[in-house]
Amino acid sequence: MDYITVWQAMQKFTDDRNDDTQDELWLVEHPAVFTQGQAGKDEHLLMPGNIEVVKVDRGGQVTYHGPGQQVIYFMINLRRRKMGVRHLVTLLENGLIASLADFDITAKAKPDAPGVYVNDKKIASLGLRVRKGCSFHGLALNVNMDLSPFLLINPCGYQGLEMVQTADISQLKNTAQAGVSLVEHLAKLLNTNNISYTTGWDEINDD
Repeated sequence: MDYITVWQAMQKFTDDRNDDTQDELWLVEHPAVFTQGQAGKDEHLLMPGNIEVVKVDRGGQVTYHGPGQQVIYFMINLRRRKMGVRHLVTLLENGLIASLADFDITAKAKPDAPGVYVNDKKIASLGLRVRKGCSFHGLALNVNMDLSPFLLINPCGYQGLEMVQTADISQLKNTAQAGVSLVEHLAKLLNTNNISYTTGWDEINDD
């Protein structure tokens, strides 16, 4: 799904929601795109070449999205859940770590660098925005993708940061399988059993 289309849909969902709007998780893969967060510095875009660069309203620096990467966007009413953004970041990291453990991958978080790492190589990135007490944007887990575009940037603003994906270190090679596992663990951490699935993208396309 085109990145800008989904980004604009996230903004509209957040602007239009009220205190009764149900929280949603959006699972998607994107065509190749670099996204540069609000703190992004152009010096971290080394050689973007023909890949589109989109400046967005999330936190953080530059990252890459592409086919074979499971992206989940978190449309969460933090105020209603009495949850701070730091709490949400920790929850996402813990959900990723628990999900990866299901596939015999030992991962960890770093206190000074949001995301999840395997042997100091980054396997998942995080970036959030909060508006009206509600979050959007989210996480990206590298599953089975072309990692070479990460060499064209300083991922998340860190020079020389190496990226890794599940397909190279485990049997997890399918983004849909990764998504199901992640939703299961994240739902537990969000203390909800009320999970329903919908494609949803037809509605976005109609806009």
